[in-house]
Amino acid sequence: MMVIQQPHRFELTGLTSDSAGEVMTLQRAAYATEAQVYRDPFLPALTQSLSDVEQELQGPALGARLGARLVGAVRWTIEAGVAHIGRLTVAPDMQGRGLGTMLLRAAEEASRAQVFELFTGHLSEANIRLYEREGYVPTRQEKLHDGVELVYLRKEKPSPA
Repeated sequence: MMVIQQPHRFELTGLTSDSAGEVMTLQRAAYATEAQVYRDPFLPALTQSLSDVEQELQGPALGARLGARLVGAVRWTIEAGVAHIGRLTVAPDMQGRGLGTMLLRAAEEASRAQVFELFTGHLSEANIRLYEREGYVPTRQEKLHDGVELVYLRKEKPSPA
């Protein structure tokens, strides 16, 4: 018997502070694997409080749902015309399906900025590959603490001709 796999149908929705508990659960699941890579259970995304997440969700944020389940999220801020994209998270069992790319592109489009910046850890090779594939270029690296360095990347949209 032949089984045909249907592609996942993710629905993008806006997130608000009411979604903070769900976002925090997703974030902790996603960053648990990062904590193993860095041998650091105290990464900022894992120690962030619920009230911090609620505060961040008062700004622009998008979530990806598969049915009722939140499987991905991204949030950003705009400062001086630059969109600072942060906490792009995908549930561990949903990684590798294009969801991170979809969320990143959606955040770029929704922000309406011409310049984008983000960062990830230096050992997060899949993240760096994703960002570089989407046109981001490393600009600097900063030490967070022993064993963890942050790689900052930047992308500028081409000017319309």
